[in-house]
Amino acid sequence: MYEALVKDLRRKMDSAVEAHRKELSGVRTGKASLSLLDGITVEYYGTPTPLNQVGALNTPEANLITVKPYDVSIIGEIEKSIRKSDLGLNPANDGKIIRIPIPPLTEERRQQLAKHVGKVTEHGHNEIRQIRRHGNEELKKMEKNKQISQDEEKKGLDTIQKLHDEYIKKLNDVAKAKEEEILHS
Repeated sequence: MYEALVKDLRRKMDSAVEAHRKELSGVRTGKASLSLLDGITVEYYGTPTPLNQVGALNTPEANLITVKPYDVSIIGEIEKSIRKSDLGLNPANDGKIIRIPIPPLTEERRQQLAKHVGKVTEHGHNEIRQIRRHGNEELKKMEKNKQISQDEEKKGLDTIQKLHDEYIKKLNDVAKAKEEEILHS
């Protein structure tokens, strides 16, 4: 009876881990990565538009990203949007293409980024805990409404706890890999 609930919780936890992974992919590591620019939007005809929709992004070198705007008239706006982001990047343009050098990380900046990864991960932990809490409440309602027995409720609570532990481990593994990448790249 509660299997559908567990399946739904698993789906929600999967999407929470994927959102966490995506958020961490935007954290700078000292190497050029197009995902670094994922959160940047550019004002294009009065509409905030994702950077990858107004220009072609490339990484011709390990420490360089280039943006070739589809419409050269907005090159200044693209450059301004990249500067305004909290990534600490300093783009330069030659009128046709924007070059974004990715400076090497200082030890202090690496430590700050590692702390940021920890904060993002704690947010992910809270999301997984909320999903677990919701599942536990649903099970208790099912038992109270006599849809499942007390034994099934107990078994369901155990299953949800194991699911929680599995996804917390997944989050921690993603965070650990990102911290390693930041601290040792």
